[in-house]
Amino acid sequence: MEDSVIVDLFLNRSEDAITETDKKYGKQLLSLSVNITTDKRDAEECKNSTYFKAWNSIPPHEPRQYLFPFLSRIIRQLSLNVCKSRMAEKRRAVYVELSDELENCIPSPDDTECRLDDMAIRTALNGFLSSLPADGRRVFMRRYFYGDSTAAIAAGTGMTENNVKASLYRSRQKLLSYLKKEGIEL
Repeated sequence: MEDSVIVDLFLNRSEDAITETDKKYGKQLLSLSVNITTDKRDAEECKNSTYFKAWNSIPPHEPRQYLFPFLSRIIRQLSLNVCKSRMAEKRRAVYVELSDELENCIPSPDDTECRLDDMAIRTALNGFLSSLPADGRRVFMRRYFYGDSTAAIAAGTGMTENNVKASLYRSRQKLLSYLKKEGIEL
């Protein structure tokens, strides 16, 4: 079913909206949440909460052209909130690793001298991502937004794991350069 039809179901307050959304995107949303929470039960709860939040957010939002990014943003935030509430170091290790990879590119939000307006960082990141070739952008987003492992990215893209790692390294270097060029001091 097309995204615009699913959004119409949400707008008409049809319970089929949830069913159709789950059929089309349920596995992907669950996978995203499991990558973050590392727990299938927590991920299931996040997926159900995502549908509830979407139900309450459509309207006023009408994400006809971007339903999956709309849903993935919701589930990602819910999953991160679950991790924060658990405060278990073992379960947060993946995100510590991911943040370590990017720590030299993006200023830490805890450093008050380096704190920038959220809109400026968002604009810079969007500009950087649009400057990447489609394959590079896909690899970068799968790693740093969806939290996929380099092995999963390699399997999904047909690249070798070493190529994925090299691509991510080059992208981080380009990001660092891009941010400096945009006047974002580290």
